[in-house]
This record gives sequence, C-alpha cells and structure tokens, in this order.
Amino acid sequence: MVGVNDPTPERPRQVTLAGWLIMVGSVFALGLVVQRLSELHTLENLQRIDTLLAEPPGSDLGVSTDTVITILRTLLMVTAGCATAAAILGYHVLRRSRSARVAVTVLAVPLFLAGLATQGFVTSVVAASAAILWFQPARSWFDGTAPPERRTAPVARPVPPAAAGPMSSSVVPPPPAPAAAPARPPVVLAAAIVTWICSGLVTLGLVASGLVLALSPDLMLDEVHRDNPDLASQGVSDTMLIAATYVMIAGLVLWCIAAAVVAVLVFRRVSWARIVLLVSASVAGVVCLLGLALGAFVLVLPLVAAVFVVVMLVRPDVRPWFDR
Repeated sequence: MVGVNDPTPERPRQVTLAGWLIMVGSVFALGLVVQRLSELHTLENLQRIDTLLAEPPGSDLGVSTDTVITILRTLLMVTAGCATAAAILGYHVLRRSRSARVAVTVLAVPLFLAGLATQGFVTSVVAASAAILWFQPARSWFDGTAPPERRTAPVARPVPPAAAGPMSSSVVPPPPAPAAAPARPPVVLAAAIVTWICSGLVTLGLVASGLVLALSPDLMLDEVHRDNPDLASQGVSDTMLIAATYVMIAGLVLWCIAAAVVAVLVFRRVSWARIVLLVSASVAGVVCLLGLALGAFVLVLPLVAAVFVVVMLVRPDVRPWFDR
C-alpha cells in the first residue's frame, strides 16, 4: 500500500465509481446467490434442468439432474466467497491500497466465471470495474504520482537569505526528539489470538477426520450413499469420493495454516496482511453461513470467530496503527 503520509493526489472519479461498483455489485451478487440457492431444489428449477438435459446439447453431456445441482451449488458458493472478498477489497481500493487493487483484479476472473450461475450480469460489472482500476488516471493515483498529461516542470523555490549576525552560521538546531512507537491496539492482539485458536482447532478437527477416514472409510461412504443413492449410477466411485475428501481436507488445512501465518504478520504490523486476514475471515464466514444453511451446525463457532476477527480489524483505531 502507498503510505498515507505521502503527498496524495486527489482520487480520480473513475476510481471512486469503480470502487463503489465493486462493493455494491458484490453485495447484489451475494443476494443473487442466496436467491439461487433457495431455488435450486424447487420443482420449477428441476423441470428446467430436466428439459435442458433432455435435448441437445444437454443430452450429450451424460450428466444427471443431481450432478447439475451439485455443480450449480459449487459455483454459487465460489461466487459468494469471491463476492464477499471483492466487497471488502473494494473499500480498500478507495483507500488507495495497491495490494487490494491487485487482489480484486485476481478475484474478478473466478467471480465472473462462477457468477454465470447467477446470470452473470452483476459479476461482469464487478469484473469490468476491477479492470478500470488499471487505466489512467487511476494507475498514477495508486502510484502516488500525477497523470502523465498533468506533469509540469518543477518550479524553483526561492532560497531564503542567510540569517544575519556572525554567530548565525555556528548555531546548530537540536536534533528532533525520536517519535514514540505507537502502542499496538488490544483488538489486534485479540483478532490474532482468535485466528490462531480457531485455525488450530479446525486443523485438529480436519486431521482427526482424515484419520477416521483412513481407518474406517465405510463410515463416510455409507453416509454419502444414504444421502445420494444415485452416485454409483453417475459414475462416481468410492475411490473418487475418498480422494476428493482427502483433497478437500488438505486444502482446508493449508487455508488454516496460511491464516495463522497471516495473523502473525498482522500482529507484527504488516499492513497488507491485515487486508488478507480480513478477506480470509470474511470468506470463511460466508462458507460457514452456507454450511449452516445446509444443516452443518458445527460451523457456528467458526462463524462467530470469523465475524469477531472482521469486526476487530475494521475498527477505526486499527487502520491508523498499520499506516504509521
């Protein structure tokens, strides 16, 4: 991030417009995700999917209605996570954060692609707004310089006359007193501790689940087949299910470890780490909300922890401490 103490040119209107479009568009995308999730298993939607699969090119795909529902649900969850992160990054874009501009641009690609499950219009607006941030005069504003067309030759400043008196040249002003290091806000420590504790507990739970799966795979397979008896007819084998579960566990464990490491950087006053932890906690909160909607009540505690971390890191007394 460009330091806030640097001379800051006036924010271009295109950056203001793009930042607000990213935030508002992301909120609308979240609303569309909730609406689409509530309609996934309605009779009208199921009939629409059956009609699509009964005629070419849908009939050539060789997939069932349940598979399409699973794909749509996955896309909607990806859209929700990316939209949540983009809404937070849009706010930091308006605060002249270069790392937020890069992050929201990277997120724009999966947000646009996954957002096709919500008709794609709103997510395309967010993606286009992220692209605007890389054109002039936005690019120069993020760099802390004036746009090329506004650069002028430096104006020579008049040199003040030397102070009169024979002793003036020998008088040396005393050096400025060193500024006292600002104290770390207690809420930063609280957010880091909650992140470490939650990441550790979730990691232990995931590792335990992996061990149970390795020792007694039939427990998981029986539950999955009970909920989805048509998986075998759809070509999904038990080996594929176990492999997918291991991949998911490994991915979540890496996420927890990364969050714990970022919390260490937040504790050590790394500015960009605060944004990354905000995004991580927000996405985790959305995932927990979606899991709760599907009946996974064990996600209540991670949801509370994620909300706590977000609330602590957006407090007015936190951001100035990182910018000093």
